[in-house]
Amino acid sequence: AAPRSSAVGPLKDADLRAALDVLRCYDLHSIVEEWFIEVLQTDLQANIAPEFWNCISQYENTAEEPQCSSLLLDAFCLLKCRLDPYLNSLELLERWTKAGLLLGTGAQMLQEKVYTMFKAILFFSTTKSFQEMIQQFYSRTFRIYMRQWKKGEDGTNECESSMSETEQESDTEEGGGESPLCAGCSSKREQCWCPKAMEQFQQLNDILRQLNLLERVSADAVTTILHRMIEERMEQRCRGEYEHSFLNEFQEWIEKVIGWLSRVFLQDGPLARSSPEASSTLKRWRCHVQRFFYRIYASMRIEELFSIIRDFPESKPAVEDLKFCLERTNQRQQLLSSLKSALEMRLLHPGVNTSDIITLYISAIKALRELDPSMVILEVACEPIRKYLRTREDTVRQIVAGLTGDAEGSGDLANELSKADPVTLENGQESDDDISEPGDWVPDPVDADPGKSSSKRRSSDIISLLVSIYGSKDLFINEYRTLLADRLLHQFNYSAEREIRNVELLKLRFGEAQMHYCEVMLKDMADSRRINANIRDEEEKLPEEERPPFSLVAVILSSEFWPPLKEEKLELPEQVKEAMEAYSKKYEKLKAMRTLNWKYHLGLVSLDVELADRTLSLSVSPVHAAIILHFQTKSTWTLTELSEVLKVPVTSLKRKMTLWLQQGVLREEPPGTFTVIEEEQKDQVEKVVLIDSDEEGDSAMASQADQKEEELQLFWTYIQAMLTNLESLSLERIHSMLKMFVMTGPVVTEIDIQELQGFLQKKVRDQQLIYSGGVYRLPKNCN
Repeated sequence: AAPRSSAVGPLKDADLRAALDVLRCYDLHSIVEEWFIEVLQTDLQANIAPEFWNCISQYENTAEEPQCSSLLLDAFCLLKCRLDPYLNSLELLERWTKAGLLLGTGAQMLQEKVYTMFKAILFFSTTKSFQEMIQQFYSRTFRIYMRQWKKGEDGTNECESSMSETEQESDTEEGGGESPLCAGCSSKREQCWCPKAMEQFQQLNDILRQLNLLERVSADAVTTILHRMIEERMEQRCRGEYEHSFLNEFQEWIEKVIGWLSRVFLQDGPLARSSPEASSTLKRWRCHVQRFFYRIYASMRIEELFSIIRDFPESKPAVEDLKFCLERTNQRQQLLSSLKSALEMRLLHPGVNTSDIITLYISAIKALRELDPSMVILEVACEPIRKYLRTREDTVRQIVAGLTGDAEGSGDLANELSKADPVTLENGQESDDDISEPGDWVPDPVDADPGKSSSKRRSSDIISLLVSIYGSKDLFINEYRTLLADRLLHQFNYSAEREIRNVELLKLRFGEAQMHYCEVMLKDMADSRRINANIRDEEEKLPEEERPPFSLVAVILSSEFWPPLKEEKLELPEQVKEAMEAYSKKYEKLKAMRTLNWKYHLGLVSLDVELADRTLSLSVSPVHAAIILHFQTKSTWTLTELSEVLKVPVTSLKRKMTLWLQQGVLREEPPGTFTVIEEEQKDQVEKVVLIDSDEEGDSAMASQADQKEEELQLFWTYIQAMLTNLESLSLERIHSMLKMFVMTGPVVTEIDIQELQGFLQKKVRDQQLIYSGGVYRLPKNCN
């Protein structure tokens, strides 16, 4: 079939046909194919393969890359020379088989057997040096090809297509005309071998294509090169850049890469005809390169997603790129796990302020809604944020402050509240069947929670998602009432235009019934302004001697509708109390059957402190004013004396005295004794007086702890009554009865079963309850 002796010349077709006829006479023509395969296998194992690998082994002793490339090409040329006779014989056998002269597996099967034998015997196990040689050869030709494309693109010197730092440096130097090295082959310019390298590249591909070894020999090297180049280019151009989209730029670059792949897998030249198999191979490589790019690009953006969310909306192009890639790769789970871990590591720890967590959560809502309109990624990935925010005591306060524009950087929430068509926060769940157009329905991703409404999830906005952290609107409404009350009581000018606007906007969100108490509070401010104007007009009509010694202006609150106010004991001077009683009588004339209950410790007093050499004009709290008024009658007071007169605890009073020490009105000598400084002592060393943080900026509202204690005390009254009537009750029964009879009304007071259990256990420790057999009962000596 393929004689190796050079003494024997090639046989003619007629002679071969005559020999075949002889074999057919003896029914031996069926073994011709088998004999051909055996001879080929023996020659490959004994002669061709050792000769080929012996030639390749010379690479280890060759340092210069051009020599290595020539050696590689020579080795494959020798291989083709040795296999050409067998390929000619194979072609002859195929013709005979198609003509029906041979019995065997068929022409196609015979060809597959031969090519499979080439791969199995020659390249079953390749050496490391051979793999390095192939990879270096294709890497160099890829670099030269991309360099030639770039130079022919538009003549610019912009360093765009290089894949490595060294190549970028050579590009830059070439642009400046200073580099002595060729950017393609890295040799001196006078020794440039780029044309020769591309010629060798084409020759080697042709040989491998004819031997059907192209993919077996070059596929791994081509894959490695493309992956490395894509990754390096992406790191250089895309890492940390979120404000520009890179998809179109990379698509153009990938098309140039496909041009190089076509030089590898398609026949080149004027008479080139690409086979269907080659075209299919190139199409497969195109899909592979694009899929790899999408996967690597998506992985990089997933790693950076925390920073992308933080920078949104400036990073919107990066979000859109990631969305495009996720639709073509299966990386949603990778995104979810990566984002969750990034949030927990970088955001959800005690070192981050609650306001910063809320700000990033708002950015996450915006960015992830853009990334996934179904909101499933947001729901799953941001669940750790929602859980963590529930553990922060100031979460509700920060959200409410953001809604009303009081928090720093709260523009997002305030703008969201001002939207023309807000999402109403009702308790009812919207059904997926409520979509007006059935054709608009889009199924949820497979990782969506089946227990949650799709349309409800998609229609959620920023405020509804923040409110849903706690699952109840009541917390936010109560917090807003406290914030509104604090702001109204600190204004002292009855101006409530901004608060009226906020209440109207919140009514669109929470409903009118929930905001009724806030409306009453605003009405109280308007009524107070009108009542004070009426009383002032009445006082001005009186003779000079009958008018009160000082002007008194009151804010009149409907106690049932306002949050609990801070309670402190304070005894005011008689002249102030008389003025308040006179005001109350005038109010009772205007409002029959109603009276005033004064909160002495709340308010603002504007006074002038006249000393021997100076006069100070100040606005202070009632307790500060009461302190300094007592120094009119007596210039020196001890803390104990003042405490008895004012009914204020000594520790609290000592803190209040620091204001007058700082203003230079009083001095403390000896400790615990305070004296008026009539004349300012300028030569005395100034003392630093630390003012306690609970001074002027104090809230007029009761603290959360005080309010909770008061609510629990209300529950305790009901619990005592229930146990008196029913003797013993379990924890669950007590909770259900409280839920039925106590937790009702416009402002709902709630207690969960864990809080109730803790409260009852405290009562057990205080010996106010007995717990045994899983039920609670009152002690026998309890009245």
